[in-house]
Amino acid sequence: MKDVIALVTGGSRGVGRGIALALLAEGATVHVTGRTRSEAEAGLGSKRVGSLEGLELEAAKLPGRVVIHHCDHSNDTETERVAEEIRAGNRLDILVNNAWPGYENMVEDGEFTWPRAFWDQPAWRWDAMIGTALRAAFMTSRAVAPMMISTQRGLIVNISFWAAQLYEGNAIYGVAKAAANKMAADFAHDLRPHNVAAVSLYPGLVRTEAVLQNAEYFDLSNSESPEFIGHVIAGLWRDPALMSKSGHVLVAAELAAEYDIADVDGYRPVPLTAADFANG
Repeated sequence: MKDVIALVTGGSRGVGRGIALALLAEGATVHVTGRTRSEAEAGLGSKRVGSLEGLELEAAKLPGRVVIHHCDHSNDTETERVAEEIRAGNRLDILVNNAWPGYENMVEDGEFTWPRAFWDQPAWRWDAMIGTALRAAFMTSRAVAPMMISTQRGLIVNISFWAAQLYEGNAIYGVAKAAANKMAADFAHDLRPHNVAAVSLYPGLVRTEAVLQNAEYFDLSNSESPEFIGHVIAGLWRDPALMSKSGHVLVAAELAAEYDIADVDGYRPVPLTAADFANG
């Protein structure tokens, strides 16, 4: 993928960081946005985890090239600035809409608030997931789509999850992911004449920093590394039948099986299905 140019939003930590590192390992040039530029901003003890500085350090060891953009996607002006900087290079192949605030502060005053009923959910979580995350996905896609249209090839990936279709413990989360799916489907409709694909992609349970910090609440036996879904996106880009998948909801572990992709530790995650949630 040495000639591929990608943009991953929300890449300073979590799934976005993993996607960026995977695409860099595949040789791509990867633009990454994030709010936490430094170790101090991340509030963590190591520059290697949770900050854009740390991502740069890791990227230096990989064959791809990283371009860092300090950006708060709650501000449309900052989102547009990033798009303008990428437009200066006249090309973007892959956009991954991953920036999705709302997972912060799962434990508040000693209580795990994530599974509360909707009437007891903190209002900030709605603002983060709907007002910031969904808007950022739309505004970023809106800003970069013309570049893809001009080259008659591109891929927009909305990171989503089964909560879009099934109850997964949090009503706000479900609303946000359902909207992400619909957004990808409608983008695909508009982009199809231009040979640009848009999909909604479901990871499994990812071993992000937030998940590991709250590991007692999760069964990690079939979990995925943050890099796994990035390698799957690379496989999707290489798929000659990509346009046949445009507009669809795709499961990363299913695509990995189709493309013969294993996780970084060699494990092959078992794809989750709706039945897993109905039974669980």
